[in-house]
Amino acid sequence: MSKDILIVGGGLNGPALALGLAQAGFAVTVIDALPAETRAEPAFDGRAYALALASVRLLRNIGVWDGVAGCAQPMLGIRVSDGHAGQGGGLFGLEFDHAEIEEGPMGHMLEDRFLRRAFLDAMAAEPGITHRAGETVTAQTAEATGVTLTLASGETLSGALVIGCDGRTSGTAARAGIRRTAWSYGQTALVCAIAHETPHEGIAHQFFMPPGPLAILPLPGNRSSIVWSETEATARTFLSLPEADFLAALRPRFGDFLGAISLEGQRFAYPLGLSLAQSFIAPRLALVGDAAHGLHPIAGQGLNAGLRDIAALVQVLKEARQRGEDVGASDVLGRYQQWRRFDTASLAFATDMSNRLFSNDNPLLRAARDIGMGAIGALPRLRRGFIREAAGLTGDLPDLMR
Repeated sequence: MSKDILIVGGGLNGPALALGLAQAGFAVTVIDALPAETRAEPAFDGRAYALALASVRLLRNIGVWDGVAGCAQPMLGIRVSDGHAGQGGGLFGLEFDHAEIEEGPMGHMLEDRFLRRAFLDAMAAEPGITHRAGETVTAQTAEATGVTLTLASGETLSGALVIGCDGRTSGTAARAGIRRTAWSYGQTALVCAIAHETPHEGIAHQFFMPPGPLAILPLPGNRSSIVWSETEATARTFLSLPEADFLAALRPRFGDFLGAISLEGQRFAYPLGLSLAQSFIAPRLALVGDAAHGLHPIAGQGLNAGLRDIAALVQVLKEARQRGEDVGASDVLGRYQQWRRFDTASLAFATDMSNRLFSNDNPLLRAARDIGMGAIGALPRLRRGFIREAAGLTGDLPDLMR
């Protein structure tokens, strides 16, 4: 079977890319290793995403946002502080208020289950998309005029281009011989959700401690998503604790400003590291999202960076087709890489340096970063620049994010 574009990976980036391409007039096949019923699981499992304003615009433009907006929590502010567990924040901190920019909330929090369901429904309603759930790719061959994928079932699919949306261990990249630059931070992120007694007022908190940062991100109602980075050994210990003991370990990390807390959904653990593909393209192939760049969650930009890849790639391919070009040609794909590679490398460097700067207890570095946060907080123009960066409104924005 021949399609214009083959997408490997059915998590979040794959469906978003498929919708953007289908609406641009391409015929797309999404190959997803998981069964559709697994993707559609309605139970809350604790996972949620901080979607920057630019990402919300993309979701609106591909027809997904209206179906999930009622389940999303606007992020009205961000508070950043530096300290030790049980001792509160340092002398200096940062506060960002969405009212300082004209565009509205800098982002929204949205649970994974709602976004997954919305993508499945949108793909099912789009005649230009074929969704092959529960299928895996075992081989791929790029030729002068197209690419062929072999599935585990033995079936073959062909198209002008294959796009890897299959994560940090991307088989699509590996089969194309694309190598990765990667290292571990020696940290693990514990991810869960909590219910709490006191309203969060739409404020996200980022608390930096020597083992790693703790993010407390507002969800609808009196609930918040937790992304808690610890050393690998400590994280393993905390993950194995009974619920009451886990909460007893978590509480002193951010104090009692949310009142009584309880756990909602499951707990997850993710080893933290940096992973960058040495090329985002190969013959008849492009990489998107974590398949191209896996970042530290310190700034919550992983999914947002992937969605920016998608917006850029859709625009490059759409414009190439309008000019009558072969959308899988190396010069066309080179435009996508040129657009996105520097941006993602800069973001990777910034998150890497931020983690190294804040995840330590060096008194000189602590003094320098606290003074730096105080200086940023005292300069409205600089503070607004950080807010716009967090909202994804800086740089060369693709059309889908405008």
